[in-house]
Amino acid sequence: MATTIPAREELVRKASELTPLLRKHANWVEENRRLHDETIEALADAGVFKFRRPKHYGGYEVDSRTLADVGAVLGQGCGSTSWVTSVYWIPTWMACQFPDEVQDEVFATPDVRVCGTLSPSAMAAPTDGGIIVNGKWGFISGAHHAHWQEVIAILVPPDGQPYPVMALVPMSDLLIVDDWHTSGLRGTGSVSTVAKDLFIPQERILPLPAVLQGQIASQRNANSPLYRSPLLPIASAASVGTIVGMAKGAQQAFLNRLSDRKITYTAYDSQREAPITHFQMAEATMKVDEAEFHAHRLANLVDTKAAEGTEWKLEERAQSRADVGATVRLAKEAVDIFATASGGSSIYSGIPIQRINRDIQAVNQHALMHPNTNTELYGRVLCGLEPNTLYI
Repeated sequence: MATTIPAREELVRKASELTPLLRKHANWVEENRRLHDETIEALADAGVFKFRRPKHYGGYEVDSRTLADVGAVLGQGCGSTSWVTSVYWIPTWMACQFPDEVQDEVFATPDVRVCGTLSPSAMAAPTDGGIIVNGKWGFISGAHHAHWQEVIAILVPPDGQPYPVMALVPMSDLLIVDDWHTSGLRGTGSVSTVAKDLFIPQERILPLPAVLQGQIASQRNANSPLYRSPLLPIASAASVGTIVGMAKGAQQAFLNRLSDRKITYTAYDSQREAPITHFQMAEATMKVDEAEFHAHRLANLVDTKAAEGTEWKLEERAQSRADVGATVRLAKEAVDIFATASGGSSIYSGIPIQRINRDIQAVNQHALMHPNTNTELYGRVLCGLEPNTLYI
């Protein structure tokens, strides 16, 4: 029986219905440095773990615009929850690049959750039937609730140059190191994982450069526009909704307190009546709108290219990175305005704006999201130079 794919509006509606639950657990999530089990169950019930699951395994294969819109709704409720959800979307898509027999094993688990990384911080040595891996990966968001991890390692062959490989590993084969003690995105549970003399069979290994260029090993997914797209634009489009959601969450958190606040040590009994508040509200809101523009431009570009089946130009790939950077920069600026205008009482841990502010600061430091890095890359390509990174 064919899977019925809900419309984008239906998926966004289901995600929006989770907002009270996400806000209810937001402080618990931050204090315990991982998502609440009830949150994971609710996300599964809303179908979000099926977004990048292939249709022939009962998934939805939704477009990037749907990811952006759902990510934004989740981000308004809890930035950490939305971040982990978007992280699951990306390695799940990456799992769909592997041979079909590997996918049969991965997707045998209902609502399977795959975490991962793009950092080659482990070493691999060839052996009969596969490779032996040793190393440690950091920032593995959602590891506590994941079933599989996508890992990257540098393979050193007996002859030839070392190169990065991507592999799939059951979480039961890895050691989780509970080292996630941070100032922002605390609830993402982005711990480290360790492999020690871990054997990975050959069928669960792919050359990373081939994946980055859109070369797929799956036969069943070979004709799907979604899975033929290049990794970095796909990953970028899966992430931007969370960022927009954080900015919108800050906007709502500010408005929720506005009517009850005065400006201390001034004659303003209502912050709402002060001209400075009007300027702050307008400036920050315009930045939120601009961040959403870049998020939607990116998502629409990915969807358009997939629908057309055309090759990605280098400038388009660089633009996708630039749109992520612009989304982060504008969202961070908007949140900063709302946080600055929230007064001394906003530093209490129960006030959402301080958590959102710390979360967006953490996002800004992400190596693939940093506005300066992404803007430089875009400008470099626009100037006719080759990119100085594989991650494009």
